[in-house]
Amino acid sequence: MRPVELPQLPGLNQLRVVLGVCGGIAAYKSAELVRLLIKQGCDVQVVMTESATRFIAPLTFQALSGKPVHVSQWPAGNNDRGMPHIDISRQADFLLVAPCTANSLAKYAHGFADNLLDNLVLARNCPLAVAPAMNVEMWNNPATQRNIACLQSDGIHVFGPAAGEQACGEVGSGRMLEPFEIVLELARAINPKPLAGKNLLLTAGPTFEAIDPVRGITNRSSGKMGYALAQAAWLMGAHVTLVSGPTALPAPYGARLHPVQSAKQMHAAVFTHLEQADLFIGVAAVADYGIKNPSASKQKKQEGQPAGLDMEFELNPDILAEVGQWAQQRAQQRNKPLLVVGFAAETENLDQYASHKLDKKKAHFIIGNLAQDALGADISELTLYSHTEAPIRLEKMSKLQSAQALLVHLAQHA
Repeated sequence: MRPVELPQLPGLNQLRVVLGVCGGIAAYKSAELVRLLIKQGCDVQVVMTESATRFIAPLTFQALSGKPVHVSQWPAGNNDRGMPHIDISRQADFLLVAPCTANSLAKYAHGFADNLLDNLVLARNCPLAVAPAMNVEMWNNPATQRNIACLQSDGIHVFGPAAGEQACGEVGSGRMLEPFEIVLELARAINPKPLAGKNLLLTAGPTFEAIDPVRGITNRSSGKMGYALAQAAWLMGAHVTLVSGPTALPAPYGARLHPVQSAKQMHAAVFTHLEQADLFIGVAAVADYGIKNPSASKQKKQEGQPAGLDMEFELNPDILAEVGQWAQQRAQQRNKPLLVVGFAAETENLDQYASHKLDKKKAHFIIGNLAQDALGADISELTLYSHTEAPIRLEKMSKLQSAQALLVHLAQHA
């Protein structure tokens, strides 16, 4: 499987992570987890249980982390004070146990400690997260569920588990999250959550207007900015619903994805989810016109005939304008405001066109950029427009960083 590469996530650079590895088949995934954490700039110290060494050698983790791996609670040398459970935990900003077996979950829930990792969990003075990994029946066992509830009530983060096919051949919940998912969960756990409890609805990507079953009219939007905003909002604590046109991007982790094709489908999906939203961001490049008379069969080229297809265009719904109007009506009828944010991708006169769009669409904010610099790129240079403030111009940076900067500002108004 090709390794997943993540963008630089907030808060992880120079984070001191103690990674505990318990004895389960998922321990092989922890090697990739160490690699991803190191790529994020984390300082990683691995601590293994004796059982874990039966599944993967400590030397593997030493090579990946650049540090000796701790296994025994009984020091072999005389160069320390004989208290590794204290010394290691005091050098950590976060303790992460992945995989965490059913046995270890039970011990953490009830305060038992008979190995170095268990003692670290009890002696720590930093946050703890566990990534459960076990057979589906072990996960569903009432005792395990009681232990999980106990850990969560103690403020311990529980990352996963996922559902799917397991190493034993059975199918169900209990799989350890994939390493990149654990890294994202870690980033969410350690960062401020100014959007906690907020419901974000956003659109992203292009729309596709069918000419016939094969051909269609679309645009060059990659969806990267909208997907970055969805990912950043989840990291900041929001419940995210993403209505997306066709893209080649993986779904943002943690977001609920609603895929669509045409502008009319996007319009319907938006208004299906709008009632629950606290914040709407229209990032999608929605086609202004659709095909009124799409052909039910592929249109053939006619030899000797002038070039052209028999098409009749019609105006598509203006999603942002309708959301803006809907938000005004809701604000008048009941005390549940909806913050409406749109995008303006222009090729010239950005300030003029973005300001005009702000009024025309009844939006609270418009995010503007130059299309020729942004379409398909991994970096962006954005400007935030509103009725009440001078334009806020963000420096050129990655789309995830731009998304974070925008959402920090918008969270003050949501």
